[in-house]
Amino acid sequence: MKRWIRALSVAAAVGFAASATAADTIVIGHIADLTGPTSAVGKPYADGVQAYADWLNSHGGVNGKKVKLLRSDYAYKIPEALNLYKKFKTVDKVLAIQGWGTGDTEALTKMVGKDKIPYFSASYSAHLTDPKKAPYNFFIAADYSTQLRAGLKYLKDNWKESRKPKIAFIYPDHPYGKAPIPAGKKYAEELGFEIVGEENVGLRAIEATTQLLNLKKNEPDFAWIGGTTPSAAVILKDAKKLGLKTKFLINIWGNDENLFKLAGDAANGALGLQAAAVYGDDVPGMKTIVEVTKGEHQMTHFIRGWVSMMVMAEGLKRADAAGDLTGPGLKKALETLKDFDTGGLTAPITYTADDHRPNLSAKIYEYQDGKMVYRATVELPRRSDWLGF
Repeated sequence: MKRWIRALSVAAAVGFAASATAADTIVIGHIADLTGPTSAVGKPYADGVQAYADWLNSHGGVNGKKVKLLRSDYAYKIPEALNLYKKFKTVDKVLAIQGWGTGDTEALTKMVGKDKIPYFSASYSAHLTDPKKAPYNFFIAADYSTQLRAGLKYLKDNWKESRKPKIAFIYPDHPYGKAPIPAGKKYAEELGFEIVGEENVGLRAIEATTQLLNLKKNEPDFAWIGGTTPSAAVILKDAKKLGLKTKFLINIWGNDENLFKLAGDAANGALGLQAAAVYGDDVPGMKTIVEVTKGEHQMTHFIRGWVSMMVMAEGLKRADAAGDLTGPGLKKALETLKDFDTGGLTAPITYTADDHRPNLSAKIYEYQDGKMVYRATVELPRRSDWLGF
């Protein structure tokens, strides 16, 4: 654990021990991947969740109440996530949960709905945004389908040739990887793309030559990468070796500050989708993060973890002020958020009783000479036919 996290956690724990009782403690479960196949992005995200909880406790908590965050590693194993959920519910009596992956989050959706335990995930699967199907699920970034649509719109808006642009999709055969593909294909056709290929590359892949050779035959102009940063780097390196001229569009968990470290100059020209500020950006909310982390650079995933806990805390404050600090009370309070300002760390957050899409905004970065260069922010309309899809 980084020194600044340890110091902040110790300080928060001392304050907690000195003043907390069962009546003024809010227990929150935290299911994190710290050692599994998505830990390269899961660990910084979990650190962001923890850091905000610690900062919150050292700055008055939730209207004077302390947050007790029970961080637990499930190593990206769905059965372990189910076991942790049972423990959180029956033993720890948590009020809400900060979660992680798509497979485990979707496996828990009916349970958290039945048990009325609000669940903030780092899975941005569109399935989780429809309150009719997932009434107690929330997250803070545009859903995967919205992000893919935003990336496709950016590509099409900047396409200069008269012919249709050709696109392929590369993703892991896993709920997380597959989640946005149907929506992406449909929107690609709506925009006038020609879909020329589809390949699976696992999260722990060490090569992708076969899949890329299959795609190379059809010479795609663009290809979507839907894995995590390590597997995205493998794809980019192998694509360069094979001489592909394809421009790659990478999902939110597949591009970050480590991409150049893993892919080298093969990352040059790749486009990455993001939903949060990059560490050090000139936005109001960054000042606190820089102070807490003592200027030590954090990945953009950390910032989304920080915001996830921030938004949950805002709901807790509103529920507490309303005298209804319960699962249903928290859900109701969150559904009053309208253009909630995260200090510019993300797009404003809005939830309603009929729509849990926090926003429909995605940032586009291009990787150039070791840097993430901001290109555009794409805002999509809140189309009703896109809710949950």
